[in-house]
Amino acid sequence: MTTGSLDRRTVLILAAGVLSILVMRFVVMGDKQPAAVTESESVPLAEQRLAKLRETLATVPGKEKTAHQASAELATREKGMILADTAAQAQAQLLEIIRRAGKDEGIDVRGAEEMKVRPLADDYGEVVVAVSFTCRIEQFVNFMTALANRRELLATSDIRVAAANPKEKTVQVRLGLSGVVPRKLVPVKKGPASL
Repeated sequence: MTTGSLDRRTVLILAAGVLSILVMRFVVMGDKQPAAVTESESVPLAEQRLAKLRETLATVPGKEKTAHQASAELATREKGMILADTAAQAQAQLLEIIRRAGKDEGIDVRGAEEMKVRPLADDYGEVVVAVSFTCRIEQFVNFMTALANRRELLATSDIRVAAANPKEKTVQVRLGLSGVVPRKLVPVKKGPASL
């Protein structure tokens, strides 16, 4: 193959491509022009369509107001999340909240029996800490009230109360407490279980 025959062949292929594009554009698709309103549509149908569009447009400010209210309420509720960089820090914060509330009521809360992080719905995680302690029943009631009045989103996941010393009116308590954390702190499961 020489340079001259290669150039002729290229020109012929190019000309055939341009010709086929022109045929497609003007012959096959030439009579199909997009119309804003079809010829068969009557004035009453156009007026109905306009009325529906106006009704839809009138609902937009109400929907925007509702969306802003929901966003504000969500922001208020998310202020109670336990914010930390890692799951271990979130667990430590929750444990510190328990210890502080216990100290205020004269309860010595030491150590943690169980600490885990798990998903909570699609957007949040839950950090769980379980502790055991011995106290008087009125101390325990005041302790639970103090936890309920905290600004953090806390919930009890497990409460076990047993008599410890009837003469001193003390009880042995095992308390599992959960706090809400951002989803990014929940470890991602790998393998077939994550499917």
